[in-house]
Formats: sequence, structure tokens, C-alpha cells
Amino acid sequence: MIKGAIIGFGRMGLTHFSILNNHPEVEFVAVTDLSSFMLRNVGRYIDVKKFKNYRKMIDRSDLDFVIAATPTGSHAEIVKYAINKGLHVFVEKPFSLNSTQGRELVAMLDGTDLVGQVGYAIRFSDVFMQVKRLLDSKAIGDLTTFKMEMHGPTILKGVKSGWRSRKKEGGGCLHDFASHGIDLINYLIGVPDEVCGSVFQSIYSVNLEDAISSTFVYRGNLRGNLLVNWSEPSYRKPAYKMEIFGRKGKIVADLHSYKVFFRDEPGIDSFSQGWNQRYVTDFVEPVRFYVRGFEFTRQLDYFIDCIVNENQNEVCSFEDGLKTDIIIERIAEDAGKRKALHG
Repeated sequence: MIKGAIIGFGRMGLTHFSILNNHPEVEFVAVTDLSSFMLRNVGRYIDVKKFKNYRKMIDRSDLDFVIAATPTGSHAEIVKYAINKGLHVFVEKPFSLNSTQGRELVAMLDGTDLVGQVGYAIRFSDVFMQVKRLLDSKAIGDLTTFKMEMHGPTILKGVKSGWRSRKKEGGGCLHDFASHGIDLINYLIGVPDEVCGSVFQSIYSVNLEDAISSTFVYRGNLRGNLLVNWSEPSYRKPAYKMEIFGRKGKIVADLHSYKVFFRDEPGIDSFSQGWNQRYVTDFVEPVRFYVRGFEFTRQLDYFIDCIVNENQNEVCSFEDGLKTDIIIERIAEDAGKRKALHG
């Protein structure tokens, strides 16, 4: 058994606890949260040590790993402390508030046997793993354009309190919501060489962005668009849609299905020329325990497997998290320049 603890027992902390508390090789021994109400209820239902201070928890508990499920503004200090104590770390997305912090954390992990992972769960989606496989095999040829859309009902009125209202804690659509789409672009398409045409829009928030548009440009005649809005009441929950155009075809994907068009006979799997529709139920690989989505269990099981089998993370590492942080920064800088010029 490997022993773990949760830092931040809110929605994501509860999700991660529920998933790994059922893992046959994991035992949770401690929880940290700033809420006395939450800690009282943890004490009523869960047999773990309870702390308000994560440093005391780490120092007083026999741990192998921690999961940091706190607002982004606290990630860097938590990860630093955990690494210095020799612990494996799973940290929620985004990795850090800025690339300077991220580079420091990556450097600290380099040369150690510790596993670091960032919680970009969509990389572990059954659909997008299939899309990744098609792209890696050049099934639709050289890519020409793409569009990544994200919509959701996260903010539907003015937010005046809480961490989502404060940029320095990771509030705003860019860090808290769009980061998933940016990371998915990095994973499927690659890190862009240029970010341009970025625009922020406030819909309900004050001094924070609720909608984002940006253009990603790559060497060699490839470009794409990112369109994100977390103040869209027509959606019940966050939704992703990606369209990818290649010289030999096109892929359209969301979390539930994907369509692929082949200009010619593809000669791969059971696909045929023209349009092919695949639903997630056609190829899903069940996980051992379900909460919210297969991808959430799959990412945490991968993290534990890396620890138990002494493997380095190759899917959603700290380095991957840093790459996404850098693009987040570049979008913010580009949007800031546009606002300074045009208001």
C-alpha cells in the first residue's frame, strides 16, 4: 500500500479522494482543508487525520504522495514543500500561476525519482485518446487548420467573492477553464510557435475575462483558433468540440463521439472513404471505479501506476503543465497589447 493525503477537500479534492480511496494499492491517511465545517464532516465519516495546515500534515504524517486540489495561486508553494519532503505530487490544473514558478518546479523534480502529474483529465478521455491515435498515424495527412471550442455555464452572474473573483489566485476563464482546451491543443497538435489576435471579453465578471478568442500559428502552414466562453447558459455542463482539418480528411470530436472524413480509402481499422461516425460506447475501456467520467479515474490510476512501477510520467507531466502555462501567459500578454491599443 502507498499512503496519500489530499490538500484541499473541495469539489475536486472529494472527487480524487472518492476515486483513489477505492484503489487496492492506496491508503489515505490525512486531509487538509481551511474549512472547519469541512473538517468536522470529514471527521464524522472518514477515518483520516485532519489538518488546517498542509505543512503540519506533511510533517506529521507518513506519506508517499499528496494531491493538491487547491486554487492555482497556492500550487507552487505546496508542490515545492512536497518535493522537498520527497513526496510524489498530483496537482490540479493549471500547474502554476506563471512560467517562472512552473520552471522552478520542473527543475526541482528533475534528477529525482519522484512522479509529478498535472490534472488535465481530458488527455485521458476515450474519445480524445482515439483522436490522438489518428493524428499520430497521419490518418488525415498533414494538418492545415483546427478549431478548439469550449463552452459552459460556470459564471452566470457577477462573482464578487471567492478565489474565482481574484486573478492572483487563478480566477478568470483563461486559467480556470480555457487551460483545458489549451492543454488539449498542445497534446494533440503541438505547442504553437506564435499566439496572436487574442481578445478577452467580460460578460458577468468584473475585471476578469469570461470569454476568450485567440489564434495559434505554427511553422509550416498550420494555424488554429481557440474559442472559449464559460458564461454560456445554453450548456448544462462544460463542453468541448474540436475540428481538425488535414490534406486527406477531417476530424470532429467532443467528449461523446467523433467523426472522421477520409478523402480517399484510408486503409486503417474499419474506416472507409467518406464520413465515419464513432460513439464513445463503441470503444470505451471501462475503469475500475466511476466518478464524473472515466477520464478522472484513468488519470489518477496512471499516476499511481507510475509510482508503484517506478515509471516517469509521459502523458501529463510537470513539463506538459509548464508548456500550457507558457501559452496561457502568451495569450494574456497578447490580449493585453490589443486592449492597450484599442481599449
